[in-house]
Amino acid sequence: MIQIENLYRSFGQNHVLRGLNLEIRDGETVVIIGRSGCGKSVLLKHIMGILEPDEGRILIDGVNIFSLTSSELDRFRMRLGMLFQGAALFDSLTVKENVGFSLYEHSAYSKEFIERRISEKLSLVGLSGVEDRMPSELSGGMKKRVGLARAICTEPRIILYDEPTTGLDPINADAINDLILRMQERLKITSVVVTHDMKSAYKVANRIAMLYQGKIIGIGTPEEIKNIQNPIIQQFITGSAQGPITDRSLE
Repeated sequence: MIQIENLYRSFGQNHVLRGLNLEIRDGETVVIIGRSGCGKSVLLKHIMGILEPDEGRILIDGVNIFSLTSSELDRFRMRLGMLFQGAALFDSLTVKENVGFSLYEHSAYSKEFIERRISEKLSLVGLSGVEDRMPSELSGGMKKRVGLARAICTEPRIILYDEPTTGLDPINADAINDLILRMQERLKITSVVVTHDMKSAYKVANRIAMLYQGKIIGIGTPEEIKNIQNPIIQQFITGSAQGPITDRSLE
C-alpha cells in the first residue's frame, strides 16, 4: 500500500530523514517508534503530501504522490485519515462540524447524507449523541475519539495516527488502542501509528519499525522486536538510561 524509497529531508543544517526506506502492506498496522524529535511526525507529513522530500519518493497504491498536481493531491488526501496529536479539533466548531469538516468542504454530498455519515462514525467510536457539543465540553479521551471519527468520516483506505495515546490516562489510552484495533478489523484499513508508548505499540502493531538518525534501523513483529539483538532498539524499548543512546546522540 505504501512504499517509501530513499527519503531525505533537511531543515537547514538539521538532517531529519537520511535515506529512509519502509514498505507498509495493505491492511496492516505498522507502528513507528523512536525518540522525540527523531522525525516520526515529519515522516507522516510526507505521507500526507504536506511536506516534499529533498530526495526520494513515496508510492501509495503505485502512485508517486509527489508527481501529483495540487488538485490531484487534494483528491488523494480524501483517501487518507489523520488523527493528530492532541486531536486538533476546531474550537469554534461543534463536534458534528468537526467530524464532517472534509465532507462539508470537499464533497458534493447532501447535508442529510453527511449528517448520517457523521452519526455513523461517532457511533463507531462510542460517542453517539454528542453532535452538538463544543470541544471545550469534552474530556481528553472524548476529543481523541472525535478526532478519530473525523479521520474515518471520508472512509479512507489509510489512517495515520500521530501519538494517539499522548496525554491520556492509562484507561483512556487503552480505549484508544482498542479503537485502533477495531478500525483495522471492521474497516480493513491500513494504519501507520507514530508513538513512543511501547505498551500501545505492542498491542496494536502487526509490525514495529524503529526510526533512528533518519533511517529505519529495525522492523519486525512485536515479538521479533522484543527479542531483537540491536542494542539501540533494546535500549529504547526497555526505556533504559544506559546504552548507546545518550543526550549527545539525539537524532
